Amino acid sequence: MRRELKCHVGIGSLVRGKALVADDNFSARYDLDRKKGVFSRPQHKLFRESYKDVILVLNTAKGGVATAWMLHEMTSRGIAPKALLLNAANTILAQGAALAGLAMCDRFEDGDITTLVRTGDTVEVDPENGLVSVLDAAEAGVI
Repeated sequence: MRRELKCHVGIGSLVRGKALVADDNFSARYDLDRKKGVFSRPQHKLFRESYKDVILVLNTAKGGVATAWMLHEMTSRGIAPKALLLNAANTILAQGAALAGLAMCDRFEDGDITTLVRTGDTVEVDPENGLVSVLDAAEAGVI
């Protein structure tokens, strides 16, 4: 059965993909290897995991103005997540997602997004309607 999670109206287009989840924060500048497409900071809970073409689900944004151009660079190289889901984003990350053309949502009504979605879940992100759906196996095309 599809589980629908309401959130603040987000940025970007409707996307669907597999979730990669961690109860950790996110900095495009300090946490990622933008050429290899993996988390590169050893202290990050997703260290060595690929972020390419996944729905990244993390706690909150951190970092400064470099985030915007780094997200844009990642998408221009084709090494970017499909979407970012955060408990709390900052204005710089929102600006970066918009510049990069990434879907992004935050502020979930049902609680902590890092506990509502599990790694490997198929997730549909509908930023325009402030809705994230966790799909069952039949809807996700697994059966």
